[in-house]
Amino acid sequence: MKRSNRTALRAVTAVGVVTALVFALAACSDEAVEQIDKAVDETYEVTYEVTGRNVDSIQFHDGGGDALNPKIETVDRPTLSWKKTVTLRGIMPAAVMPVAADPAGAEVMCRITHQGKVLAEEAGEGLLTSGGCVGESPVGG
Repeated sequence: MKRSNRTALRAVTAVGVVTALVFALAACSDEAVEQIDKAVDETYEVTYEVTGRNVDSIQFHDGGGDALNPKIETVDRPTLSWKKTVTLRGIMPAAVMPVAADPAGAEVMCRITHQGKVLAEEAGEGLLTSGGCVGESPVGG
């Protein structure tokens, strides 16, 4: 498969994971989620970690936006092991996704922690096509 086709496939997969997450939140209705997001104004910190090799970029929710449309930050050509702590708000889920131009040569682990507790952890080559790690917000739950 050509490199450009693999890159496009990964981009579609990433969009699919984010879309699925948005649809899960939207199941209650957009208006209901927005009201909950505004009412639950508590913040929480998470730490994203990515280790392994051959990771070309890392995408993650950085705390901007809202629960239905979180801002996604990208780090190109990260040095691994990579770690970033961010502050999220309300019901916004924590999410981190490593991306590799050649997933067959990548071995990757991602983890999301909150106050020492692991919210999500994934490892392996399939991680790059499964959407990385997504953790549920600990706020209100």
